[in-house]
Amino acid sequence: MNVRTEIIAVGSELLLGQIVNSNAQFLSSQLADLGMNVYYHTVVGDNSARLEQAIKIAQDRSNVIIFTGGLGPTKDDLTKETISRTIGKELVFDQEALEYIEQYFVQTKRIMSENNKKQALVLDGANILKNDYGMAPGMALEVDGTIYMLLPGPPKEMKPMFQNYGRTYFQNQLGFQEKITSRVLRYFGIGESQLETDIQDIIDEQVNPTVAPLAGDGEVTLRLTAKHVDENIANQLLNDLEQKINARVGEFFYGYEQTTLAKELTKLLVEKGKTISAAESLTGGMFSEQITALDGASQFLKGSIVCYTNEMKAQVLNVSIDTLAKFGAVSEQCAKEMAEQIRKLAKSDIGISFTGVAGPKPHEGQPVGTVFIGIATQGHETQVYKFHFAGTRNGIRVRTVKYGCHYLVKLLTEIE
Repeated sequence: MNVRTEIIAVGSELLLGQIVNSNAQFLSSQLADLGMNVYYHTVVGDNSARLEQAIKIAQDRSNVIIFTGGLGPTKDDLTKETISRTIGKELVFDQEALEYIEQYFVQTKRIMSENNKKQALVLDGANILKNDYGMAPGMALEVDGTIYMLLPGPPKEMKPMFQNYGRTYFQNQLGFQEKITSRVLRYFGIGESQLETDIQDIIDEQVNPTVAPLAGDGEVTLRLTAKHVDENIANQLLNDLEQKINARVGEFFYGYEQTTLAKELTKLLVEKGKTISAAESLTGGMFSEQITALDGASQFLKGSIVCYTNEMKAQVLNVSIDTLAKFGAVSEQCAKEMAEQIRKLAKSDIGISFTGVAGPKPHEGQPVGTVFIGIATQGHETQVYKFHFAGTRNGIRVRTVKYGCHYLVKLLTEIE
């Protein structure tokens, strides 16, 4: 069976932006693990006519349709009723679910209103998916070659229901399938267009595994995906492809999956047994905030100073007044002294500094986006990196911090 899966999330709160559709993300990951292709995500409000229309569209293009939400006791919980009418299956009471609901109200010494019985209604002939953390059961059935699965909306109910019962249903119904195995490679310091150009022939030739470039927040990620009945073989296919890609762009590779440059930096600081301190001007403490947000920061971060004004740079950090007068705060010379002085002051192995113009106006004759990052290490010449960033004030600050982490990762990687 060529599985074409669609996930339909029901709930006006999703369309209003009141909650995030995390259910679809969870289900897509779970279904990929089963080897089931998800082609569409649909969100529809609590409206029977629009839901019916969404179901009919899904029937034309998908043969597995999974619904989340709309199984509760209130009038706007209309998923079951709409599906019942659309596919021609009556709703009947599931006795076990009804007894469970009634017993719940007895135990909690509450009066059960009549509409709570609605939660025990299921599509006639459906396989019941037990709700271990709520009242409304889920269900699944096949009608005219299409599988319909109904799951509750609250993630605390939906996730265990699918993991404990939904997965088993699909495994039994669809039989053994190829497993989809994915891997995310993360790159920094190279643009999406350049990376794509460097591996264009690999992208053009892809069959299995496949490679998909994604960009965001000044970084580029590649998602590699392999299909095989044997997970070990799928992983070997990914290993071979990763090696081929990184033979060309490996100098920009820094990690896997959901890691960040800050996380990789902290791992290396611990691994190498090095300490660091920071002097921040335009970043306003953003670098230090990212580092201290991670566990174990006290092992390697000696301290930081937000020295936003020239007075603070001179009086607290001991940057030379002559340097500030001759070259200005936004200069290579200032960045160099800031990095060296914070390292001495904190007695750390590494000192890093950030100074520049985030905007919205030029400063000291320097255009918006001019940034200097200094890195001082004991026994080595201080390095200063100059950049010209474009974008918003916050975007410039975010990219500055990422580049600081990037150069520190490169430095620490080279240390024995």
